[in-house]
Amino acid sequence: MSKYVKNLVTDHLRECLDGVNDALLVNVIGMDANANNRLRGALEAKNINLLVVKNSLAARATAYTPLGAMFEGLTGTAAVCWGGEDIVSLAKEVTALSQEAEYEPFEPRGGVMDGDRLDAKQVVEVSKWPNREGQLSILMGQILSPGANLVSQLTSPAGALASQVAQKAEGAEEADSTEN
Repeated sequence: MSKYVKNLVTDHLRECLDGVNDALLVNVIGMDANANNRLRGALEAKNINLLVVKNSLAARATAYTPLGAMFEGLTGTAAVCWGGEDIVSLAKEVTALSQEAEYEPFEPRGGVMDGDRLDAKQVVEVSKWPNREGQLSILMGQILSPGANLVSQLTSPAGALASQVAQKAEGAEEADSTEN
C-alpha cells in the first residue's frame, strides 16, 4: 500500500471515529459472508457501527484521541464497534450477539471506556451494568424515596386519627340509635 493510500485510509478512519470516545474491539475473522451480513444488519438496527481496520492505520488515526489506548500493542485483525446509546448498551449488544451460535467467531476483544483500556473480561463485566435508562431510573428512585417516606410518615398518624374519629362517630351513632 502506497503512502498516499495509507494517508487516505487514515484520514477516512479519523473522520469515521471523530467524536467517538468509547468503542469496542471485536473479532469477526472466520465468519462467513452471510453471517457477517446478518451481524452487520443486527448491529445497524441498534445504531451500532462495525468497521474492520488495519491496526497500524487505526493506531495512527486515533493517536492523541480517547480511542488511542485501544490500539496500543494490538495484534491480529480487529474490527471496531461504536455507537448505540452508550458504552454499556454497546457492550450488552456485543456480548449478547457473541453468545448466539450463528455469529460464533464474533466475540469482544477489548475496547476503550472514558479513555481507559478494557480487556475482553472487562467488556463482559460492563455489559452487566445498568444502561443509561436503568441508571436514570435508579437515580430517580433515590431522589423520590425520601419524599415518599416523609409523606407516608406524615399521613399514617393522620390516617390513624381519622380512623379513630370515624370509630367514635360510629359508636356515637349506635348509642343514639339504641336510645331511640
